[in-house]
Amino acid sequence: MTDLLANAKSQLRRQCRTLRASLGEEARTRASQSICETLEDWRIFQRSASVLTYMPIKGEVDLTPLLTRHPEKRWVLPRIIPEEDHRMVFHPYDAARLVRHPFGMAEPAADLPTVPPEAIELALVPGLAFNRQGWRLGYGGGYFDRFLKDFAGVSVGVVFRALLLDEVPHAPFDVPMQWIVSEGGLFATQAV
Repeated sequence: MTDLLANAKSQLRRQCRTLRASLGEEARTRASQSICETLEDWRIFQRSASVLTYMPIKGEVDLTPLLTRHPEKRWVLPRIIPEEDHRMVFHPYDAARLVRHPFGMAEPAADLPTVPPEAIELALVPGLAFNRQGWRLGYGGGYFDRFLKDFAGVSVGVVFRALLLDEVPHAPFDVPMQWIVSEGGLFATQAV
């Protein structure tokens, strides 16, 4: 990645964090509820037995109500391993076995069984911002891009409508989402 692109992403991350914080907790909660309802009405979500999700941090869209409302699904959470080439491993969701990562997010305990990536049918992917073409602005670690590059299932970018931008800078190794969901609805991107 060029210095120019890295700087553009870094500056946009700062702006998006500020914008997300400015939405306020009440608005983020209402939007998160709306996003959960939109996903629940979506046929691909309904038929997916194994779903990758995340534990929200720093004002992200909160999808945790889906975990309790849909116990029939095999919920999967990522655990990041920065010291091993910024990769993620996947474990079944167990509310009693979440641990706090040094980066701040809750993630599965390392001794839980692993779930192979090919067993995941639907990936609900967080990000600071997305655009309508499916490009994602993450936090800069590249974890999800490494996973998505070989992912054969359906990917959905999860974002607040205020952070659905016209442009998101992207590098050759970035992977666009196939779908985007916000409180404004769900739509397929050009990556589908």
